[in-house]
Amino acid sequence: MPASGPQAEQAAALYLAQRGLQLVEKNYRCRFGEIDLIMWAGATLVFVEVRSRRSRAFGGAAVSIDTHKQHKLIAAAQHYLGRLGKTPPCRFDALLFDGDAIEWIPNAFGA
Repeated sequence: MPASGPQAEQAAALYLAQRGLQLVEKNYRCRFGEIDLIMWAGATLVFVEVRSRRSRAFGGAAVSIDTHKQHKLIAAAQHYLGRLGKTPPCRFDALLFDGDAIEWIPNAFGA
């Protein structure tokens, strides 16, 4: 398991790049929140939330992406998309580190 948030994000970017995604931006920040990674999966723009927990106790990393967090991510993604000339197909993925386990959830939630 990565020791810190930045290490988890770096490990996640590498993990996804090894699976064919291309990094566009790390830690996109705006008034609505932050998106850990923005990547291309073919013609689809992927907004990735990275979460790391020492164990799956108390529900693990997935539980921490609650409805409130999802709404913040959606608002930040809409802000990012507003900067583009046209809106490509998009999705929200989660990359979870629970102890030594890594789980990638494409389409973790919808907008």
